[in-house]
Amino acid sequence: MKTYAGIPEENATLENSKVVLITVPYDGTSTWGKGADKGPELFLDASENMELYDIETGTEPYLEGVYLAGEISENSSAEAMTEAVYQKTKELLESEKLFTLFGGEHSVSIGSIRAVGEKFENLTVLQLDAHTDLRPEFHGSTSNHACAVFEANQKHNLVQVGIRSMDVEEVEYLPEGRVFFAHEIANNENWVNDVLEKVSGNVYITIDLDAFDPSIAPSTGTPEPGGLQWYPTLELLRKVFEKCNVVAFDIVELMDSPYAKPSAFLAAKLYYKMLAYYHINKN
Repeated sequence: MKTYAGIPEENATLENSKVVLITVPYDGTSTWGKGADKGPELFLDASENMELYDIETGTEPYLEGVYLAGEISENSSAEAMTEAVYQKTKELLESEKLFTLFGGEHSVSIGSIRAVGEKFENLTVLQLDAHTDLRPEFHGSTSNHACAVFEANQKHNLVQVGIRSMDVEEVEYLPEGRVFFAHEIANNENWVNDVLEKVSGNVYITIDLDAFDPSIAPSTGTPEPGGLQWYPTLELLRKVFEKCNVVAFDIVELMDSPYAKPSAFLAAKLYYKMLAYYHINKN
């Protein structure tokens, strides 16, 4: 039995786990760097090679259990993939466990946010990303990676952090007062608290790894300069878990490349850190 991070089987069954994890190795609509379909494999491999004691919280999050709920391999079209993710997310949400997803490109989040939004009222979607991803459709599809949070913005309280690239057509869709551009964050020592003021209630966190500066996460589809750094980002996430009811999260856009290992390890540590923050605020 393959388990998340190679953890013991008794910590990896659905019954014994407080967290479920699905992987979606989809890379059908990305437009520049290809290889996000290898992201889940790289993430799981890196997870098996990290220490399972979290120094900051003094905990071993895996003891709370992580159930690896399989892979969604539907790739006949972006729309079919979105529907498959939506249905699987709905099914897993019935287990009343923390839902987590690892992509794939950012389009994989559309279906999971849709399902989570149907289950939880007053949902805030906290997006860490270099790009706004607010196009209504792109290249003839509403399930394109460039449309990843368009639907979420229509239905929920969308808060965007780390943005530093967008198309002019997206300006009209920006969630007013809830976009934290990277160039503003760079000059604002209080940015974490400013973000927290906009985040409340039930929260879905979606993290595109290109939100981070490419100096620490180079292996993404579009590594934009001027991104977020590790410790300030963890501070934000820790405080979100403290303040709000995080009901789901995903991490996307880890890309295969000759330099993938540092980014894969960052993704593995990031996922595990978020589990630590979740558990210390639930227990």
